[in-house]
Amino acid sequence: MAQKRSGLGKGLDALITNTDSESAPKEESGIQQVAVEKIIPNPRQPRLHFNAKELDELSASISQHGIIQPLIVSSNGDGQYTLIAGERRLKASRQAKLESVPVVIRQVSSQQQLEWALIENVQRADLSPLEEAEAYHQLTDEFGLSHDAIAKQVGKSRVAITNTLRLRKLSERVKTALIEKLISEGHARALLGLTTAQAQEAALQTVVALRLNVRQTEQLVNKLNGEKTPAKEKLEKTPEALDLEKRLQSRFETKVSLRYTPKGGSITLYYAKDEDLDALLEKLL
Repeated sequence: MAQKRSGLGKGLDALITNTDSESAPKEESGIQQVAVEKIIPNPRQPRLHFNAKELDELSASISQHGIIQPLIVSSNGDGQYTLIAGERRLKASRQAKLESVPVVIRQVSSQQQLEWALIENVQRADLSPLEEAEAYHQLTDEFGLSHDAIAKQVGKSRVAITNTLRLRKLSERVKTALIEKLISEGHARALLGLTTAQAQEAALQTVVALRLNVRQTEQLVNKLNGEKTPAKEKLEKTPEALDLEKRLQSRFETKVSLRYTPKGGSITLYYAKDEDLDALLEKLL
């Protein structure tokens, strides 16, 4: 029975429709059945963590309907094949005890194995931020791809690639918290503002314990970094500055702080609640 192709991302569709006659089986569809035991997992698979519940659901679906979308494999020349795309479907097929699965055969380089596996996962939002970061690192470290080149491959901006790669600088405990979804990617990016593992992990405890949101985490990091900044020499206020502070406090009926230097300065107005802010704005505007 011919296998139906549906729901393919543009990158994977290209893998199937561009299959050449020399490396592909001699079938009209370019798809053939290969024994599951002959397919070796992709050693460059960027996805490291698979949700057990989702695998169970996919396995049940495959048992009932079969595999609708073929796997992409590369022939090893010894009767075995290396998986390029479709790791989750392969795992679920084994769990469903299928003897064979539909495949499209492509001859690819090690770099293409990683690129295509990465593209498949990124297109389907299957990779965690850290798995994505490690995959990008392999492309830069092993194959010399620039951030721009990776961005074009996966359809993201160069800035997005660079920011994702920065996640590799997180401490191991913070990485674990991100994998276990105790914190979000936004929290993790905020914690990158702390340069030592000790500081990141101390802040992580606060974030998790107090259930801080991303904005609150950013404020925490700014505060911690501020505490490390040497205190500036306190400038004594002149009688004129003190007198002006008193006049401003009387005018706005709130605490006022005047900071004056020969090169400029600042005036800070304080308020305790929203009503106080409204009153200040009325006087200012």
